[in-house]
Amino acid sequence: MKAYKFDRSIELFKRAGNVIPGGIYGQRHPGFMVPGHFPYFAARGEGCRFWDVDGQEYIDYMCGFGPIILGYNYPKIKEVVNKEKALGDCFDLSTEKMVELAEYLVSLVSVAEWAVFGKNGSDVTTYATQIAREHTGKKKIIMVQSEYHGSHPWCSPGYGGIIEEDKANTLIFKWNDTEGFLELVDKYRGEIAGVIMTPYHHPVYADHEFPKDGFWEIIQSTCNKESIVLILDDIRAGFRLHLRGSNEYFGFKPDSITFCKAMANGHPISACVGRDELRKVASRIFFTGTFYFSRAPMAAAIATIEELKAIDGINYMFKIGKMLQDGLGQLAESHNLKVSITGPPSIPFMRFKNEDNFIRSQLFCSECAKRGVFLHPHHNWFISCAHTEDDIKKTLEVADAAFRAVKRKFGK
Repeated sequence: MKAYKFDRSIELFKRAGNVIPGGIYGQRHPGFMVPGHFPYFAARGEGCRFWDVDGQEYIDYMCGFGPIILGYNYPKIKEVVNKEKALGDCFDLSTEKMVELAEYLVSLVSVAEWAVFGKNGSDVTTYATQIAREHTGKKKIIMVQSEYHGSHPWCSPGYGGIIEEDKANTLIFKWNDTEGFLELVDKYRGEIAGVIMTPYHHPVYADHEFPKDGFWEIIQSTCNKESIVLILDDIRAGFRLHLRGSNEYFGFKPDSITFCKAMANGHPISACVGRDELRKVASRIFFTGTFYFSRAPMAAAIATIEELKAIDGINYMFKIGKMLQDGLGQLAESHNLKVSITGPPSIPFMRFKNEDNFIRSQLFCSECAKRGVFLHPHHNWFISCAHTEDDIKKTLEVADAAFRAVKRKFGK
């Protein structure tokens, strides 16, 4: 096949640089991938595919960095959203749809006795820490090293505009290091408001790790004993491991959970849910935004979760994702290349074992991109319900050629 070129993307990026700081900001900046070897701008999407501005088609394994769980332009969700928008989406007031979605999540999620809605993951993770501080009257928040909880100053992985005071009350320990966690609790006893963590460890540029035996039991029991609010950041994994929250998959019970990404199949909404003991303090937090009460994404959220139930979406994604993981592992072995494939089947990640600089991963994913398969060299991938066995077979054919290119350049 003819290798893809990105002339239009590059032209647009140059234009963007004249009017937008950095051209493209955040994790979609070309520097987060391999500049010149991936498209920079998308034009449209359908199912598990998108087309770039050069008209080239890709089987997509990033799914918009997670939101697309049923597929781009999914008919049932599109119909629901269009119906709501025809009535008007953004009013002076909230709508009945907000009440319906809150009732729905309370009936769905075991720890949820109330729900509040924002737009992005950062909105609700920060809101959850505010609730913890208001509830306890304490300042410090514990989080795991290299975990991402949003772009707000208290947790941002960046440096620009961040001052020392922003992170003065953020404490860090390493994933699965229960001794380190207990040492922090002991050292700062009486000062800790909350602990915020993802259900399993899914950093960028590193293997993903599941909790070791007894890990969540120690975290939960310590939080209960010390009256620390336990917050589950389920922004990335939510609805890809368990419909009732990823804590159900791993068997623990947080005090509050934050959702976003896959919640509404690409429509902008996030949620924080929690137990009744936090309801009163939650009502005291000033939490609002111009578009927080938009009705169409709320309708999309209900419809998305209902559709995932109807089609047994999580089991399907696990099946398809396992096919991809197994196939990549077998192909790598056939080329005598050593790879590490981690994460659950619905949220897989692959890297080459014999390197720390991800040069092989960058070449592998670049070779896939120019053949019409979109994989990220540094960030986990996402499986959607729109991916089929035929898509996986096509992907593995492309991956075979990409592994061959890695072997040719590096030898191992």
